[in-house]
Amino acid sequence: MKKDNRKKIEQKVSIDETLPHQINAPSFEGTGIKMEAPFVNEHGVVIGDSLYASENSPLENWSEDTDPAIMSGDAWVHPTNDIGWNTAENRELLESKRKPQAYPFMHPTKDVSKGTD
Repeated sequence: MKKDNRKKIEQKVSIDETLPHQINAPSFEGTGIKMEAPFVNEHGVVIGDSLYASENSPLENWSEDTDPAIMSGDAWVHPTNDIGWNTAENRELLESKRKPQAYPFMHPTKDVSKGTD
């Protein structure tokens, strides 16, 4: 198993299991997935704070000698504050994890639809 070199930051960027500053961000509420705090990766770059600029980022210090591969891999992806969650496929994934909301249309012990069809 790969060692997690991430240093968590005590900074909350979510409200009620969603990211209100992202217009199409899905809600994680009821999915069993908990919003995670931003972290600092092994390159000293803050990931998941929604600011997208970090003093130590290769993007901020780009030159012709910078190898783009340095910015690949899991060290650059936040598990819950990532633009990928805004895609239709990932929103469907979250919806599939939610329990159906029966209230207020179901009685807990009686089949109220019996005989209506």
